[in-house]
Amino acid sequence: MIKKIALAFGAVLTFSACDPAVLQQAIDTVVYTGSATELTNQNVADGLKQALEIGITEGAQTLSATDGYYKSAYKILLPEEAQKVADKLRNVPGFTKVEETILEKVNRGAEDAAKKAAPIFKQAIMSMSFGDAWDILMGDKDAATKYLRRVTYNSLYKEFNPVIIESLDKFNARTYWSSAVDKYNKIPFVEKANPDLDDHVTREALAGLFDMVEKKELDIRENVASRTTDLLKKVFARQDK
Repeated sequence: MIKKIALAFGAVLTFSACDPAVLQQAIDTVVYTGSATELTNQNVADGLKQALEIGITEGAQTLSATDGYYKSAYKILLPEEAQKVADKLRNVPGFTKVEETILEKVNRGAEDAAKKAAPIFKQAIMSMSFGDAWDILMGDKDAATKYLRRVTYNSLYKEFNPVIIESLDKFNARTYWSSAVDKYNKIPFVEKANPDLDDHVTREALAGLFDMVEKKELDIRENVASRTTDLLKKVFARQDK
């Protein structure tokens, strides 16, 4: 083991007079050792990415199933302003069940959109650096999910929002809601409402996906049996020490 470490550092010193990029590459492949585990920076980065991808894939599969949002803890509810509209229309013919109807439509839209979520998320995690990977591995139990949320949320929102809109339109959710709000706005003395639900549904759908990723990350960190690949076993054995 000591011989391997010496050889690795010897390689770094040999490259010290070379191009800086070559030197950095040599440093990045220096072996990190534990009692029985040898990890390179690349191992750790690949392992963390793999863990996130597993969480994303499983989360998307769960939430994209029928009732994945609608009849689960991730059910998307109406925002406060929309709730006022629904309450006011309870006695208006044609809109007596507006809340029940729109809730099912927006949740079906989110379930449909979740089918397309995994590739968007996977592309977003590819920029993880070696330094990020080590900090995440040895950080908090939700460090990988926090990283994903911090560095990708805005770009994910921009990618996911059109998917949500497309799915909401597939279930006629936006047209139905716009008609309900138009009817509400014609009621005397009410404060005019905004019929746009796109932003709310997108944010709530993403919140559900991030929460599923966080749960899977915690499971992989704490449950050895959930480390279903050799790479996951090798990488997360380090945080167990």
